[in-house]
Amino acid sequence: MTVPRTEDDAYDRRSLHERIAADLRDEIMSGDLAPGANLPSTAQLKARFDASNATVQKALQLLKDERLVVGRAGAAVTVREHRQRTMRPASFMSPAGSGEQYPWLAEAAKHGERVRSELLEVAEAVPPSDVADALKLAERDTALLRRQILWIDDEPVELVKSFYPLAITRDTAMTERRRIKGGTPTLLAELGYPPRLSVDRVSARVPTQEQYEALRLPSNLPVLRTLRVVYSDHERPIEATVMVKAGHLYELQYEFTPE
Repeated sequence: MTVPRTEDDAYDRRSLHERIAADLRDEIMSGDLAPGANLPSTAQLKARFDASNATVQKALQLLKDERLVVGRAGAAVTVREHRQRTMRPASFMSPAGSGEQYPWLAEAAKHGERVRSELLEVAEAVPPSDVADALKLAERDTALLRRQILWIDDEPVELVKSFYPLAITRDTAMTERRRIKGGTPTLLAELGYPPRLSVDRVSARVPTQEQYEALRLPSNLPVLRTLRVVYSDHERPIEATVMVKAGHLYELQYEFTPE
C-alpha cells in the first residue's frame, strides 16, 4: 500500500544553523563565493535567514570546522584559498617513468603544495565483497592489501586501500612495507601487467568510523568513495582500489571525447 505524502514529509528537519551552513557551503563549492572572498556580514546573514546572532555564529563555526572558511576576531570571515580541490583521475593512470614521483603526488605538487603519502599497512586480507567480485576472487579468498593515506599541506586528503591478487604479487616488492618508487602501476608494468583499462565507480556515503578518524572529518558530511578496478591484457583485473575523500573538499573531473 502506498502511503500518501504530507507537507511535513518535505520539511527540512535540520536545525537552522545547519541549513544556513548548507546554503553557504553550496555557494562556496559552486564558486559564487570565490576563494579569498568575504562571506556576507553577520547582519546580512541574520536578515537573509531571519536568524539570531548566535545561530549565525554556529553556522559559521561549522564552515570553519570543515576547513572551508577562515576567520579571526574583528575580521571578516573569508573563503579559504583551497576551498575545494579538483582531482583528475585520468592523470594518475599511467605508470611513472624511471626515477619519477608517483603520478598522484606529482600532479598535486604542480600546484606548489606539499604532498606526501603514508603507508599504514601491508598485509593479506579478505577484501570487501565488491572488491572481491572485481578481482574475481572466491568467497573468503584473501588478497594483498596496501593501505595508505595521502596528505596535502599536512591535511589528510584520501584514505586508500589497494588490493592485488596474490598470484601476481607473491614474492615481489609489493609485499614489503615500504613505498614503491613510481608507485605500484610502475612495478606491475615491469612484472608484465601493464594497465590497459581503468573503471571507476563513484558513490557518496556516510563515513565509517575508520574514515571519519583518518580524514579528521568535522561532522557527518558525506565522503566520496571511488572503487577503481584496473585491468591488464586480456581483461585481467590486477588491482582494485577503494579511495575515500571528504566530499565537501574535493570534486572529481572526468573528460570524455564523443565517438
